[in-house]
Amino acid sequence: MKAKHLKFILLIQLSISLSFGQTIYENFDSYKLGDTREIKIQLPRNYDKNKEKTYPLFVVFDGDYLFEIVSGNVDYFSYWEDMPEVLVVGINQVDTRDRDNYYSEQNSLPIEDGADFFEFIGMELLPFMESNYRVADFRVAVGHGESANFINYYLLKDKPIFQGFINMSPLLAPDMLDYIPERASQVQSKTFYYVATSDQDLKPVKEDASALNASLAELNNESFIYTFDNFEGPTHYSNPAYALPRALESIFYVFQPISKTEFTERILPLKSSPVTYLLEKYQIIKERFGLDKQILINDIKAIEAAIEKNKSFEYYEELGKIARKQYPDTLLGNYYLARFYEETGEPKKAMRTYRSAYILEEIGGITKDLMLEKADAIKADFGY
Repeated sequence: MKAKHLKFILLIQLSISLSFGQTIYENFDSYKLGDTREIKIQLPRNYDKNKEKTYPLFVVFDGDYLFEIVSGNVDYFSYWEDMPEVLVVGINQVDTRDRDNYYSEQNSLPIEDGADFFEFIGMELLPFMESNYRVADFRVAVGHGESANFINYYLLKDKPIFQGFINMSPLLAPDMLDYIPERASQVQSKTFYYVATSDQDLKPVKEDASALNASLAELNNESFIYTFDNFEGPTHYSNPAYALPRALESIFYVFQPISKTEFTERILPLKSSPVTYLLEKYQIIKERFGLDKQILINDIKAIEAAIEKNKSFEYYEELGKIARKQYPDTLLGNYYLARFYEETGEPKKAMRTYRSAYILEEIGGITKDLMLEKADAIKADFGY
């Protein structure tokens, strides 16, 4: 087994073992289906503590075997703050899969039981989740094989109820190879679309995924954010173990802490304010995922490093104000404001600001001793 493949398998095993979110099992009485469906719901780890917080929603089709791997992955990624905490709901389809995914041979669209299941998701399951749980305005559909085809029916709507689509080894209805690219070219709101197959996948899946990728790769629509993976090694049934981590990375890349690559390639070369870059990054998070995320200490420190590296000390004033707002009881804001005064010719202000922060809490390597040392150094240099 190749090292990268082993890495993915270990990640899945570890993520599932670390999944401490509360899981709820319910029997859902559906009037659309005229039947009772088993659903599984995983709450985020801190759901009960954060009473005002809302969470993106993942809807997992084929939940009888996909729910655990999805819930394990999202728990792992959110633990390391590479994505937000999310709610996950899975629909068990072990006895109804063929009926649920049923479509017309004439136009490839859901009919009969398939049409009922389509409406069950939008008219019953999602309203139930929104009424009983704190759901944010960002939803992701996850499917595999036939259900990866089915989730695309929601993309075809004028106003899709999902903003993200994770298609793992999709076995597409014939006309979907025309429908999906046409609709993808027209979407106007941000839509994340992920497709994965492998060299050991089922032949029809490989053919469908290749044809779909050929069409989607040519699109020029900034609102349609598309990622495609063709793995080496996994089979049709093991492909989700490889695809899910990659899908989460592709959807939530902007949510992730500033990486070494982002710092080197995007922030350091900036001719404008790196602080503006930071604010815009978090504004995008708010707009895309409906979340007010607190600016991470590590991201603030990355901007500090860029300011120091480029000697653009005038940006410390803005960074200090942001740090005060985000972490008001800590030394962080005062430290950056003091650095601004120190580097822009106001040593007395710098000294007073360093000293005034003594009653605040230490954070991010900024200690009270450091603040006093900075103040004493200015006093010694200028003889105050």
